[in-house]
Amino acid sequence: MRFSAGFMNRQLLKKTLIIAHDLLMTALAVVLTFVVRFDGWLLNERLQQLPLFLPPFIVFAGLVYWFFQLYRSKWRFASLPDLFNIFRASTVLALALLVADYILVSPQLFGFFYFGKITIALYWLIQMFLLGGPRLAFRYFKYAQSRTGLERDSNTPTLLLGRGADIEVILRAIESGTVKKMQPKGVLSYRSDDLGQSIRGVPVLGTFTDLDQVVQDFQERGSPIRRLVATPSALSPEAHPDMLIARARRLGLPLVRVTSLGEGMRNAELAPLEIEDLLLRPTVQIDRTRLETFIRGKRVLVTGGGGSIGSEICTRVVAFGASDLMIVESSEPSLFHILENPTLIDSDTAVEGVIADVRDRERMREVMGAFKPDVVFHAAALKHVPYLEAHWMEGIKTNVFGSVNVADAAVEAGVRAIVLVSTDKAIDPVSMLGATKRFAEMYGQALDAEFRGRGDATRIIAVRFGNVLGSVGSVVPKFKAQIARGGPITVTHADMVRYFMTIREAADLVLTSASHANQEGRTLDPRANTDDRASVYVLNMGQPVRIYELAERMIRLAGYEPGEDIEINVTGTRPGERLHEILFARDEPMAEIGIAGVMAAKPIFADRARVNEWLDALKQALVAGDRAAADRVFEEAIPEFKRRLQPIPAPAQPDPPASRPAAASRSA
Repeated sequence: MRFSAGFMNRQLLKKTLIIAHDLLMTALAVVLTFVVRFDGWLLNERLQQLPLFLPPFIVFAGLVYWFFQLYRSKWRFASLPDLFNIFRASTVLALALLVADYILVSPQLFGFFYFGKITIALYWLIQMFLLGGPRLAFRYFKYAQSRTGLERDSNTPTLLLGRGADIEVILRAIESGTVKKMQPKGVLSYRSDDLGQSIRGVPVLGTFTDLDQVVQDFQERGSPIRRLVATPSALSPEAHPDMLIARARRLGLPLVRVTSLGEGMRNAELAPLEIEDLLLRPTVQIDRTRLETFIRGKRVLVTGGGGSIGSEICTRVVAFGASDLMIVESSEPSLFHILENPTLIDSDTAVEGVIADVRDRERMREVMGAFKPDVVFHAAALKHVPYLEAHWMEGIKTNVFGSVNVADAAVEAGVRAIVLVSTDKAIDPVSMLGATKRFAEMYGQALDAEFRGRGDATRIIAVRFGNVLGSVGSVVPKFKAQIARGGPITVTHADMVRYFMTIREAADLVLTSASHANQEGRTLDPRANTDDRASVYVLNMGQPVRIYELAERMIRLAGYEPGEDIEINVTGTRPGERLHEILFARDEPMAEIGIAGVMAAKPIFADRARVNEWLDALKQALVAGDRAAADRVFEEAIPEFKRRLQPIPAPAQPDPPASRPAAASRSA
């Protein structure tokens, strides 16, 4: 965020006042210590020496306070870590006095101990009180002020749902003003041992099963509840959130979720609780420090930056501190939409957008050459299976030759790392989407192999996605729309199985993979005779979801009964579709990368000359409009593609997720 000069001046003034306060308290602590400990001539003798002793000691104290970061936290958020820093700083000052008094100064200058051990211990206590007391008093003042404001202002009467630890965080955020327009009336927990407690003055009124009665009680008192707020713990499986949503819908109360419980909830948001929030396993946590270290200060280019995944990659790149971002998009409306995103507008990143098609080889060279990116994320693609089966030439032009153009232009521009966004359908492909994406992977791997052993050369990797919740064409928004119309829900096969991931997980996987490829991924095992680098990255997405059961659950979460209120129709599999998806080929060697939640495989590819021959053959097939010729190229390059017309049995049970999971669903 760009701060105005006035705001910066206010911040500087506040910090100056805090520093002045702490230094003044240091001088006062010394004087009070002498006044309490001594009297008569003993006190007068020490006070006479203060002009000699106090100035250098105050300077030393200021350095100690700076070292222990007493000036980095706001007083209104003063907490145990801040008090511990005060404890450490006061201890260091007391020890410094002890050393000075008994070793360095007093025996030589005064002939007696200026402080003495008891006096130093007393100073230590007074110093901690004078530094910590005002901070706690200020925090209590703000707390009391916020409580008064909550009672006075026309805030929404709210019930908070979840465990005590989460509830305390959001209550503190309400008190500090981070979360506004909310008046907490009570807490409901799914744990019975929380009953009878009070969290920051707000009582725990019951469990989730008591929701109806609690709401009725407030209604009878003339203070009706207007909102329910669910913390992350309220959405955990043991809390039975399905029941919670059903009760909230029956009561007609809006149910929102807290999107963040970070420190002070400074970036917290309240968002409507959607059905898809309950469909996933716990979100895979990323190493934020790793991504910040990788992205900060870099020039990043994203193709397809206006799409579902591309736009999320753009916002994540900005959040992690890229210096420059170039968004390449062939759709003018999509480019306009992403460039108007407030996250990009309010960032320190210099954001540019260009209209360009990845099919245009010279245009890609021009854009890359002018921008000179450090990292390229290639998310531009055609991805819907039925459309690519019907319009196979467009799929080849975009997914194959578009990827070739981007990769070649990036290498020519000296890019450090390129990430090709691929799909689970690229393994044992049975569709034109899968074949084109797998061929693009192979080209990237062949190109990457040419730079083997050169630590400063471009790295080209691929990331395979499963079904991304919220992306265009994802099954969940489709089911929601069908439920809203009263049904029926259409499922292509009763045994269809897919894996799911969120858009945020997809974007973070792309960034994590790029960071590994650009750092540890450049190192080869000296004992290996082949390229041992990770080439393909995927997310560990837990257990698969049967699409038919997903449809049933979504119907129930909407308050209906499957088969009675809303029908589920099985329509039959579409061309290019299969029942199960996998993310690694059976002969694809796995690579251990040491990043939790992310797995990788080593490359399997043909040499560059052979890949170029196949590319020439694909060009000829496009010119002739000969799909059979294009299919023959893919069959030769990807032998598994020959089996696309055969019934495909379900894959064998995968190994445990830690070593080799399978995964499924839609491309990004």
